[in-house]
Amino acid sequence: MSGLARLKELSNSVCIVGVDESDEIGTLPNKSQLTLHVEAVSNAVRDAGLRMSDVDGVFTAGQHSPATIAEALGVIPRYVDGTTVGGCSFIIMVGHAMVALHHGLCDVAVVSHGESGRSGVGVSPRRDTALPGQYEMPYGFGGAPTYFGLITTRHMHEYGTTLEQWAQVAVSTRAWAGLNPKAKNREPITVEDVLKSRPVVWPFNVLNICLVTDGGGAVVLTRADRAKDCAKKPVYVRGAGEGAEHVMVTQMRTLTFSEATRLSGEKAFTMAGVTPKDFDHVMLYDAFTSGPPIMLESLGLCKPGEGVHFFAPGRSTPGGTLPINTNGGGLSYTHTGMYGIFPIIESVRQLRGECGARQVPNTKLSLVNGMGGMLSAAGTLVLANDT
Repeated sequence: MSGLARLKELSNSVCIVGVDESDEIGTLPNKSQLTLHVEAVSNAVRDAGLRMSDVDGVFTAGQHSPATIAEALGVIPRYVDGTTVGGCSFIIMVGHAMVALHHGLCDVAVVSHGESGRSGVGVSPRRDTALPGQYEMPYGFGGAPTYFGLITTRHMHEYGTTLEQWAQVAVSTRAWAGLNPKAKNREPITVEDVLKSRPVVWPFNVLNICLVTDGGGAVVLTRADRAKDCAKKPVYVRGAGEGAEHVMVTQMRTLTFSEATRLSGEKAFTMAGVTPKDFDHVMLYDAFTSGPPIMLESLGLCKPGEGVHFFAPGRSTPGGTLPINTNGGGLSYTHTGMYGIFPIIESVRQLRGECGARQVPNTKLSLVNGMGGMLSAAGTLVLANDT
């Protein structure tokens, strides 16, 4: 069997049947990361109409291992996965769960996230001996804004993108947050508000940068034949892909283009049998306002330098031609540090028609894409509400 045939065999074989967040998201100094995991998984399993005892596959990334999560949940898994390549790990794990379920290595898989990104409850301090810690930070790099600031200013130099265009990404995303009762920041903002907000690292002001919150999220998957017996209409995993290019930003082939995103997108689109122009709903990892436009360019939805045009007034906002980040994104809804579980949750809810005031009419095909690190790794999903 050819590689393409194997990919096609996986398409639509697995469904997402449950999604939910922890009981609360925001600033939660009274809750540990493990508590956030347990709450999110419990809520998502309930959303699926299943019992915790049905879970036999546990997938997670971050400080806690899948074995720890399984013990906290009271389950004995037949399959575990602790792949950790940054915030997109949970998007990648949906693809890993699809393979495990398809081949009978488990029957009900849960992808779990819990992080005390704001309050730091239970976060273990550690010395940074990774490659960036040894070979980049001693020479002037600091937190994530300094890294993505370099990527963004290079994009401005090469393509003429402007501060006003980056600001429009935040304005567009906030318009969706205003319709989401769970979003942390819901008041409308303007391009001028973004440009006048507190400077952080050039070219970013504080409204160009994601929130820092506490919270958890979980996704429950099973094979398509079993999914029909669950509580909610199943959402099919039509395609999944992953890729990794670098760890250090200084080793990127091109600062303005994510090779990992291109690789993950091409695999997911091939498996699903779709093109970049087929989607009616898009969820992108938005740690910074420049991230989503660069992802759109790297995925092939537009030419290099043209990603910002997707966020022009009226295009990606409510009622626009291509709704993007309809939960309010990491910029306005929540961002715990590893954000990748939350775009999946929103995509599923949109495909199930559960989003109330922010519901996108007739959503049938949703794209989820996320990065890990500074465009270092990437995961892409093609999700659909029918085969």
